[in-house]
Amino acid sequence: MRLSLQAQYAVCGVFDLAYNGAGEPVQVRVIGERQRIPARYLEQIFQRLRRAKLVLGKRGPGGGYTLARPPSEITLRDVIEAVEGPLGRLVADFPDDAPARPDFLWPRLAQSLGAALGGIDFGTLCAEASRRAVPRAQTASQMYHI
Repeated sequence: MRLSLQAQYAVCGVFDLAYNGAGEPVQVRVIGERQRIPARYLEQIFQRLRRAKLVLGKRGPGGGYTLARPPSEITLRDVIEAVEGPLGRLVADFPDDAPARPDFLWPRLAQSLGAALGGIDFGTLCAEASRRAVPRAQTASQMYHI
């Protein structure tokens, strides 16, 4: 099975918020630059993530997106289903019916895939990225003048 580019971008975008966001709003443009994803396409993906209540959007100066829940409460399954729809449809979306097809297999495959994706949360991904020394975004250091 291969994840669509949209699903891959969604995972990268949520990972970026979890790993680099520090609870502060991050603009899609900034995420797109870091992840090398076109900002206009990423904005469409983030609208789906917002409708699925995985991210929150803030408008205006200082606006952007934040995670709607802690990273440890958002799974890969949540993100993929937000942009692709239910996993059952991904695994068995045939346009016609054939009597010799093993249709009994698709629900089982969707259940196994869902369990695997549901067992991986973004908190765990962030911890693994940190262990592997994945660089974090540089935050602007605050300057104090006396």
